[in-house]
Amino acid sequence: QVHLVESGGGLMQAGGSLRLACAASGRTFSSNAMGWFRQAPGKEREFVAAISWSGGSTTYADSVKGRFTISRDNAKNTVYLQMNSLKPEDTAVYYCAARSRPAWGLRVVSRNENEYGYWGQGTQVTVSS
Repeated sequence: QVHLVESGGGLMQAGGSLRLACAASGRTFSSNAMGWFRQAPGKEREFVAAISWSGGSTTYADSVKGRFTISRDNAKNTVYLQMNSLKPEDTAVYYCAARSRPAWGLRVVSRNENEYGYWGQGTQVTVSS
């Protein structure tokens, strides 16, 4: 059974930093692009960042560009999201996901959550002002 498990969330003051981790078990995702998404209370889930299978390509939402960094360690089957200069509007449940479709595009970054078929349970990030 495939599992993606996020960790590293918590409560932080504005301006602080957190590092989220997403560990995969049950299979390797070293050939899949990976993404981070978030959902704030009362809002739809939105794209945050994505990384290609090799780590050579990344893309970010405009709202986090320059503050967040996505990375991966394929040897550990883990993806990270370093979040700096946190703002109250970053408060949300953060989800990691592995791209599963289309088959020809698994390795390429995508901002479309419908192209991700494996999801973690989420980790709460709360930023106080």
